[in-house]
Amino acid sequence: MTSARTNRSTLPTTAEGTHRTAFGPVEWALFLSVSGIWGASFLFIAIGLETLHPGVVTMGRVALGAVTLALVPGTRAHIDRADMPRIALLGVTWLALPLTLFPIAQQWIDSSVAGMLNALMPILTAVIASILLRRLPAGAQMVGLSVGLIGVILISVPTLGQGDTQILGVALVAVATLCYAISGNISAPLAQKYGSLPVLARVQVIAALLTVPYGLIGLPHSAWAWRPVIAVAVLGVAGTGLAYVAFGTLIGRAGATRASVVTYVIPVVAVVLGVVVRHEEVAPLALVGAALVITGALLTSRREI
Repeated sequence: MTSARTNRSTLPTTAEGTHRTAFGPVEWALFLSVSGIWGASFLFIAIGLETLHPGVVTMGRVALGAVTLALVPGTRAHIDRADMPRIALLGVTWLALPLTLFPIAQQWIDSSVAGMLNALMPILTAVIASILLRRLPAGAQMVGLSVGLIGVILISVPTLGQGDTQILGVALVAVATLCYAISGNISAPLAQKYGSLPVLARVQVIAALLTVPYGLIGLPHSAWAWRPVIAVAVLGVAGTGLAYVAFGTLIGRAGATRASVVTYVIPVVAVVLGVVVRHEEVAPLALVGAALVITGALLTSRREI
């Protein structure tokens, strides 16, 4: 009996958020900071790929993320050995695999397309959470997820034809997004039990070790240039270090499904960056989609009970 209980404890599971009421100032601060940083991450990946191999981009950002977390107090708290298999699984699904797949995919698809495809994460997270919790999300959250998804589609329609959207790149982003959905659910109970910092510190060390081989393969195919190197540094410190801490905290407070709605705002950030940084023109349909994305985020953040 003891062995059976131990085996079940190592299986993937999830948990409700500790704050199931409407988002407060803390939740909104975490939400906006994560969506802003990750919305810009696809642009920084594209800049890094100008002279760096995809493996070097991933290895650099994960290593810098791990170093950033190591400098933050509170990362060395004890974690039970029984929870280490789930920590190791998160090292693969939350960081090593998706952060490897995105730079590879962005060799063939635009950064904005990758960001918009990543916005499918809340739907996938809700599906996985429903399976693990054996119940559907509350009515307001279901409506919010649906409205946000429609917004993502409207944003995507006028922009998908502007870049190379080869099926391989799209498939790789889809797999990476599924990894995020899985890890969001697995990390929820761990973040509530230990806090996000101890969990993420160990996850990032595991991911850093896993990404080294591919990074070393890519070194001979990379060239030093300040612009790509600085982009990878920003990806590491902000996108892989600080943003993951904020997102892990948000998952513990709001639950995996409601926290995952940050990915609905990523396309909005991509549109704004396109206008401000690259002077792109935005189609009216995309602006309608952006409004729906924000509406969906507001609905999903409402009280669950």
